[in-house]
Amino acid sequence: MLRATLTSMTGPVRPFAVLALSSFAIAATTQGTEDPPTAEVAPLATNALAKPWYEAVQVNGYLSFYAETNFNSPKSRTSQFRVFDAPADSFEIPVAGLVVQKPVALPSESGFRVDLVAGSTIPRATAARGLFRDPVTGEAEDFDVQQAFVSWIAPVGRGLRFDVGKYVTHMGIELIDGYDGWNDNATRSFLFGFGLPSTHTGVRMTYPFSDQLSAHVQVVNGWDDVRDNNSSKSICSQIAYKPCSNVSLYLNGISGPEQLDDEGDSRNVFDFIAVWKTTEELTLGLNADYGTEENAAPSGDDAIWSGAAGYVRYGFTPRVSLALRAEQFDDRDGARTGVDQRLRELTLTPEFRIDDNVRIRFDLRHDWSDQSVFETDNGTSKGQTTALVSVIWSF
Repeated sequence: MLRATLTSMTGPVRPFAVLALSSFAIAATTQGTEDPPTAEVAPLATNALAKPWYEAVQVNGYLSFYAETNFNSPKSRTSQFRVFDAPADSFEIPVAGLVVQKPVALPSESGFRVDLVAGSTIPRATAARGLFRDPVTGEAEDFDVQQAFVSWIAPVGRGLRFDVGKYVTHMGIELIDGYDGWNDNATRSFLFGFGLPSTHTGVRMTYPFSDQLSAHVQVVNGWDDVRDNNSSKSICSQIAYKPCSNVSLYLNGISGPEQLDDEGDSRNVFDFIAVWKTTEELTLGLNADYGTEENAAPSGDDAIWSGAAGYVRYGFTPRVSLALRAEQFDDRDGARTGVDQRLRELTLTPEFRIDDNVRIRFDLRHDWSDQSVFETDNGTSKGQTTALVSVIWSF
């Protein structure tokens, strides 16, 4: 039973809930005022001509491969503070995925999505507690149900969408690569790996107020928990605003207790994303995060972490592009990386699309810290440089 109620919410959880419920209250007042014939008549006509549900099911898949060299020559053959490309000096198949889904788009439609993934790195990093992760050791295996949720769009105003189950997080500008989305850089940022969650399990409600503005609210088990580790829930929210055709802005948040058997110490993260497609060739992006957690620092004090990443992508042709990412992640209490440090990285990624299904990316990346935390062949260093080639195939 969900124990997170409005009357019992305190601290940082309440602003997210108030924001979300205010948004859906506005949605209720607009029902029937915007295009009522479209909202009520058109879906009925569409459903009357619709194919059987099983004919609307689609199957997609993807496969990725990488080889990476770490110029520090670490004895463990591991690149430190990496998420999906930690194994170095090795050929890896980080993930192969199969997606079965029935998408939904109109009011009164229902559907589902299931993402099954297997691989040497990604399932081990993104697997949630309580599903394909050892409950004692916390170790994950090479297989995961990355997403599994049911969707329904209620015939309310422009359509109130419900997603129930497990789904990837809404937070952060970077994605877990899949058939329907991948990143311009082959490696993941520190923000992605240490500042934000990967998945949530719970209920998500989304409402489009207009073509420019939409919002959603979630009640979930927390960060990467299929089975909750305490008796309280976390609240997530998002406001998405598109002021013009080439600019997108997102304000995300999550708040709730995440520590084992602890309902009092809350973890809170505010996440801001801006994407500006300046021309057909040039796209700029910004991702900034600020997080806190009560009594979570190794010293026992409250933990604070923050970071920002800037992205530039230029497409020389429809098949050739170059991407640059610059980032700083400040783990001032060591709660996220285990070390009180400031991490920075610079990544350059040329990409070549062989055809509509295959792309090749090369990552040249340098990481550095204000602490000596990167392994070398005979000790440690404040920096590490890696070169990676990645191939993605999708259909």
